[in-house]
Amino acid sequence: MTSTPIVHRISRGLAVAACVAMTASCAGELARTGKSPAYLIIESLAAASGAETSLTFTSQLNSDVQTLVDQTIGGVTIKVPTVFNDSGRASFRLALKNPGSALSPTTPSTINEITITRYRVDFKRADGRNRPGEDVPYGFDGAVTVTVPAGGTATVGFDLVRHTMKFEPPLRNLINSGGLFQINTIADITFYGRDQAGNEVSVTGSITVNFGDFGDPS
Repeated sequence: MTSTPIVHRISRGLAVAACVAMTASCAGELARTGKSPAYLIIESLAAASGAETSLTFTSQLNSDVQTLVDQTIGGVTIKVPTVFNDSGRASFRLALKNPGSALSPTTPSTINEITITRYRVDFKRADGRNRPGEDVPYGFDGAVTVTVPAGGTATVGFDLVRHTMKFEPPLRNLINSGGLFQINTIADITFYGRDQAGNEVSVTGSITVNFGDFGDPS
């Protein structure tokens, strides 16, 4: 019977321990890849229905695909079918990949400040039916500009649901359903920018968006 030398057993044990440690470490690093020493954190992500008389931002969105609006024509008030875009709002702060130690923490400087210049919205469903134009709306890209300062936060508004999307399938198929039929989605919003040294940075947040022909505000 052969035996494994003790030194080999120790080396194998250390290798396993190192692998486990690397797995835990790499999981955290996935959110902080790239050359920039800083990364973005989404502090909050909210949305507001354009169909409401005043914008009220909440943690999820009920997007009305058609809103009946009072309009006076020839002295007679009638209900006119209208569509509105729905707005999103995101707040950001930044942090350093190397925070230093408890006794000697590092803090971001002006070169670490990140300027966000664009974003992308993609919709998906929990049941896996994600064909754009059939099961969910098409994704889109948009432009925004805001700089996240070294020692504070920044907030930016953006189009979460464009009104033109409500004229296209599958959203237009919900019109006149009285809200009985809905398309329930998760919107993934990815923001892209660069730090002041030119290094690219991105971060993704998600929010629930339910599409339907909901009741109209009075």
